[in-house]
Amino acid sequence: MSEQAVIAGRKIRVLIVDDSAVVRNILERELSRDPGIEVVGTAPDPYIARNKIVQLQPDVITLDIEMPRMDGVTFLRKLMKHFPLPVIIVSSLTKQGGELALEAMQAGAVEVMCKPGEAYTVGDMSVQLVDKIKAAAQVQVAKRDTSALAGTAPVVRLAMTQTTHKVIAIGSSTGGTEALAAIFTAMPANAPGTVIVQHMPENFTRSFAERLDNLSEMEVKEAETGDTVAPGRALLAPGNRHMVLRRSGARYYVEIKDGPLVGRHRPSVNVLFRSVAQYAGRNAVGVMLTGMGADGAKGMKLMKDAGAMNIAQDEASCVVYGMPKEAVAHGGVDHVVSLDRIPRYIIDLAQQ
Repeated sequence: MSEQAVIAGRKIRVLIVDDSAVVRNILERELSRDPGIEVVGTAPDPYIARNKIVQLQPDVITLDIEMPRMDGVTFLRKLMKHFPLPVIIVSSLTKQGGELALEAMQAGAVEVMCKPGEAYTVGDMSVQLVDKIKAAAQVQVAKRDTSALAGTAPVVRLAMTQTTHKVIAIGSSTGGTEALAAIFTAMPANAPGTVIVQHMPENFTRSFAERLDNLSEMEVKEAETGDTVAPGRALLAPGNRHMVLRRSGARYYVEIKDGPLVGRHRPSVNVLFRSVAQYAGRNAVGVMLTGMGADGAKGMKLMKDAGAMNIAQDEASCVVYGMPKEAVAHGGVDHVVSLDRIPRYIIDLAQQ
């Protein structure tokens, strides 16, 4: 499929909502370079955005969080209830921005990006934002009343009959924050040591790790070089850094690295999975969750060739069936499973 045929033979229509004229101009200029995207308008606040949404009928909205008159999260909740559209949060690179971005994703945003600045050049940001817009355009967003969300269903936690020192390696992107939340809510306190790459910017990953830690009986933290991979612990790759698995004797640990974008990503699932194939081999279980693109497909095949058992999320439960589909196509997957069954498969395969 060509870039210009992303939505039924036409360009993806994007509305940019941000109170900064500088940011609006940068985003409009960078997005307009892509032949598959048309910026149909910009808005400095949610009130103007509301009118332009009705008038311009965009396919995707980029939304700042901290704005005058109405904050982005409040606007998003109203939008999801009355006029649902795929929304990408474009937020400042701060801890508070990360926490608010996660709140926005719980309210229905499909992706999160950081504004260009010290950590992300305009070039890196624009490459990733274009990819995220193309992923978001594929998402079918249903109306949701955020006052009636999560917390109503009882939590069902699994149990392990024996502790294992196998390594679980997980890769995810678009839709992955909610998929990971569902998995870690179900995992027992003695679940196998886990390493995760979720495509997110820095500070956002720190806030997300804290959210998973609050949901899970496992310890979940943003990874640091030297952190041990051990039962009951999950390590999330920091945004804007690659993470690799290492081994010293019987001890697995992680190393956090700088480096170029790999397959347009930093952190990259392929980078993590290749290291898992090298250092864990048949002592690993791979999991590929929802996301656009092919990141991780080659690495998962290397894991399988090294003896690992691998799971891919099925199409019906994915927000975007891209990364799992590519992993299957590359021959790296043993089991294709719906999201609600993945925790049980992880436990069963880890105990084999």
